[in-house]
Parts: sequence; C-alpha cells; structure tokens
Amino acid sequence: MGKIIALANQKGGVGKTTSSINLAASLAVLEYRTLLVDADPQANATSGIGFDPRTIKVSIYECIINEIDPAEAIQHTDTPFLDLLPAHIDLVGAEIEMINMADREYKMKAVLEKIKDNYDFIIIDCSPSLGLITINSLTAADSVIIPVQCEYFALEGLGKLLNTIKIVQSRLNPNLQIEGILLTMYDVRLRLSNQVVEEVKTHFQDLVFDTIIQRNTRLSEAPSYGISVIMHDANCKGAINYLNLAREIIRKNGLVSKEEAAKQALV
Repeated sequence: MGKIIALANQKGGVGKTTSSINLAASLAVLEYRTLLVDADPQANATSGIGFDPRTIKVSIYECIINEIDPAEAIQHTDTPFLDLLPAHIDLVGAEIEMINMADREYKMKAVLEKIKDNYDFIIIDCSPSLGLITINSLTAADSVIIPVQCEYFALEGLGKLLNTIKIVQSRLNPNLQIEGILLTMYDVRLRLSNQVVEEVKTHFQDLVFDTIIQRNTRLSEAPSYGISVIMHDANCKGAINYLNLAREIIRKNGLVSKEEAAKQALV
C-alpha cells in the first residue's frame, strides 16, 4: 500500500516541482517503487522528467474528468522504479468542469486508489494555488510536505496554507498529516538564509526536516535536460540533499532503506 505525499505551497518559486521530481527520483534510486503525479496545469514535472506535455494523449486530466483508468496514463521513466502520471494544459479547465460534479473533492483520491497498491510512494506535485485540484490532492494524500524557500518572504502565505490544511483535515481528510516543512534554496553564504532557517525552526520546531536543500547550479540545470538531478550529476550537493531527504522520510515512516537492509545483511 503506497504512501501518498503531496508537495504543496500556493506561493510560486519555492522549489516545489524541483522537490517533487527529485524526491521521487531519490526514492526510486533507493529502490522504492515510486509514482510522480503531476497535478499542476503548467506540467513542469512532466517536462522536467523528460516528457513533452504536448504529446501526452492520456493524462491526470482524463483520469479525473473522464474516469479513464490511470494505468493507461502512466509513463515509465528512464529511472528504474520511477513512473509518471503526467499532466497537460487541459488540466487548467478541470477545476471549472469539476464544479458541478458529485464528490468533486474526492476525484483524485478515486484515481489514486486504483493504483496505490502498485507503489511504495506516490508523490503529488500540486499547482501553486489553493484551488480545487490542490484540494483534491490534499484529500487524496496521507501527508503533505511544505517547501519553504530561505528568502525574505519565506513565511508569507504559510499561515493561509496551514489553515487550508486544517480545513481539509476537519472536513475532507481527517487522516492528513504534515510530513514536514522543507527548507529550500539555502545559500550558506547569506546571513538572511541562516536567519530564515532559525525563524522557521523556532516557529515549527519538530515539523521542519533536518535536511535542507541548498542552492545548486546542477539542480537548476537538470530540468532542461529532462532528467532528475541525481541522473544529471549524482555527486552534486543537490543530488546528495534530495537523497538525504528521501532517507529521512523513509526513516520517519518506520521503513528500512534497501541500502540499510543490505548493510545489515552483511553484518
């Protein structure tokens, strides 16, 4: 039974899609069957993992609106253990089409229930808004990761997102948990970055992941090649950061990583 983790923040430019792609790829590299779900009409996760959204015939949109079997939409990536449920531009209209549907907040949940058992982890890249697709993602998810950039307006809008999560918990998905707050775009040279880290950790304490994602050129380059940073340069800081995040999530969920199991077997 796969754990569904949504990455959400209505503020754009916080590293949400970058984190979705690279967390999913890192879990896959650690040999966990992982599905990356692109729930953003911009389809950046789809293109960032090597697919042209314009050529996608069956996407998350058709699964939600036309109840197409998600197995027909899933694409296998070049990374072993990593699949993609892609998006394309039609997803923009999905929110309007869903308005008069019965159980409109549960459409994504119904889609993912059909394939949940095929994966260890399902990572949802939400759109940078608190619209109906994001609500669907939070209703379908077991937990949510909130990326927060280490910049001046870091905490701006975070209260609104946390309030939305509380509403979803109380009305739609009582089992939704906060997996953690992920600090991104950290620059060790900037005093401001260090101040933001301190401020976020003071406010949210145990909710903040130990792993911090540092600014990294390789991380910025990877999407232009249509690959994750770990496939682009496995030794760069960005790849190491996301592998550490994947390991932290595995430990947090009481799982033993495949590499740890291998080490224990040798002892």
